[in-house]
Amino acid sequence: MDSYLAANPLHGNPLQSRADLQNAVRDVFNPLLPYFSPGSGRVRLGATGAHFQPAAADLEGFARPLWGIAPLVAGGGDFPHMQLLQRGLANGANPDHEDFWGTPADTNQRIVESAALGFGLALLPEELFSALDGAARENLGRWLEHILSLETAPNNWHFFPVLVALGLDRVGWSFDWDRLTPHLDAIEGYYLQDGWYRDGKVRRLEHYIPFAIHFYGLIYATLRPDDSERATRYRERAAEFARDYKAWFAADGSALPFGRSLTYRFAHAGFWGALAYADVDALPWGETKGLLLNNLRWWQRQPIADRDGVLSVGYAYPQYHMAEEYNSPGSPYWALKPFAVLACAEDHPFWQAEEIPPVAPSKPVAQRLPGMVIAGDQSATIALSAGQESLRLRHGAAKYAKFAYSTRHGFSVESSDACFANGSFDSMLAFSDDGRHYRIRESNDDARIGDDYLYCRWSPMAGVSVETWLIATPPYHVRVHRIQTDRALETAEGGFAIDRDEDGVVRTEADSGFALVQRTDEISGIRDLSDDTRAGVAKAALPNTSLMFPRTWVPQLRGQIDAGTTTLGCAVVASADAAVWDNPPARPDDAALDEMRDSAELVIGWGAPDLDLDRR
Repeated sequence: MDSYLAANPLHGNPLQSRADLQNAVRDVFNPLLPYFSPGSGRVRLGATGAHFQPAAADLEGFARPLWGIAPLVAGGGDFPHMQLLQRGLANGANPDHEDFWGTPADTNQRIVESAALGFGLALLPEELFSALDGAARENLGRWLEHILSLETAPNNWHFFPVLVALGLDRVGWSFDWDRLTPHLDAIEGYYLQDGWYRDGKVRRLEHYIPFAIHFYGLIYATLRPDDSERATRYRERAAEFARDYKAWFAADGSALPFGRSLTYRFAHAGFWGALAYADVDALPWGETKGLLLNNLRWWQRQPIADRDGVLSVGYAYPQYHMAEEYNSPGSPYWALKPFAVLACAEDHPFWQAEEIPPVAPSKPVAQRLPGMVIAGDQSATIALSAGQESLRLRHGAAKYAKFAYSTRHGFSVESSDACFANGSFDSMLAFSDDGRHYRIRESNDDARIGDDYLYCRWSPMAGVSVETWLIATPPYHVRVHRIQTDRALETAEGGFAIDRDEDGVVRTEADSGFALVQRTDEISGIRDLSDDTRAGVAKAALPNTSLMFPRTWVPQLRGQIDAGTTTLGCAVVASADAAVWDNPPARPDDAALDEMRDSAELVIGWGAPDLDLDRR
């Protein structure tokens, strides 16, 4: 593993000081140099495809590093390849050059990448615009201005023309700011309360809220202060959101793997960098600094790059199975967003503060907007979840609808919907009526939250209805499922996936009513609390299904239920303290469960009105 870590461009960098982060930007960028086209306007990093054209993917490889390079240089840092970027801008925007990026169209990927170009021009107008010759400036300005007239996807994309406009405004390009009002109003329509947005009118409240909507809003507030009303709202909302979002980061610096676009990796910490860039002291500066730098240091310890140092598609290791259809080889370079903090001078309070390391919550924290109850200890932060969905996204159920998500154990995506016997089903209950195909929770018919628990009602398939309670009892959580079915079914329910590195596994043990996997540094187990005891299985999951580890064990309970009403329950734990295995919590009785259901509040993000019926 050490050889894989050595390829990580953050490897060996202490990531403590401003100079360390300046070096990190250059180190992340340098492996891209061999892959620039002769005209420097395109960067092609691989032969795999996304749903958009190769030219747009090549633009992605060129543009996304600007999220780090622009603040690096704006803050006085050295970047020795500015002429390369200048040549690339001139040729990429030139319709007569072979490097031409292509003409942007409605809802086209080029709109996404234009935001990084706009950000670059806004921070570096002399280096990235004035330094070009007259024809190149005209081509680039016209290419970017065309973005302002295009239709965007109905989500965070509305901010992309706004970022372009900020860049055009900074270089003196004439346009009408009123053209951007519909985009800014659309973003306003996604706002819920307490600092939380949705990413469109959908049931998704994920990392796109901090590393996209808040990130861009803070840039706008900083670069267009004359729009004081919006700037104030963006700053105030970000400050509110910070108090919730910090709970998504564990004591070891890792962020909660949840939702889509996880291949953007340390973009999760971009929100903390944007707060500093916008001078929003939402938390003590030492705490903001600790959240950002600890997250970067966690990524330093993961094999996230190919042998040449190019960031791979994947999460904690290269893993295309979890990727979305819009992930090209250049996609991971959104990861450079945390380096917005480099635009802050050395005397900024962010840099002057002493780091305050992240800490685990002392008791369960209910987040009523995203529908999560967050708990944990020094080894991991765990979020119980109900009320989110993505019905069209690849592996959407795994990314949004599992019962629990862990900073240490991530989640798995199944390799086939016709492998019930081999499924991992970590943090999920699966049903099969033929022993081969299976169905799991994808959405909810009802989602409610209490102080330390969640309730949801869902249907995995026709003729089957499930009520589920998820109860935080740290270090365990308890699940109870009240199932009504019109036919007999096989079931499988999994705990947390744990690394199957043979050098670290001490024992696997499974019998009637439990399954346990113990490593030298942690355990993962599940105990049955059902009316009829299920069989325990220490499941060796199929390789490369987990986001965190190439090979995993998943402790499972498997059994059969008859037609009618059945109650299944379990206590699930993953902890660095093996002694907790001997002290499981009890299952609440039916009366207590009914009281919990009836007294819980609607999950706000799930119940918000005006849903997009297409559920994009």
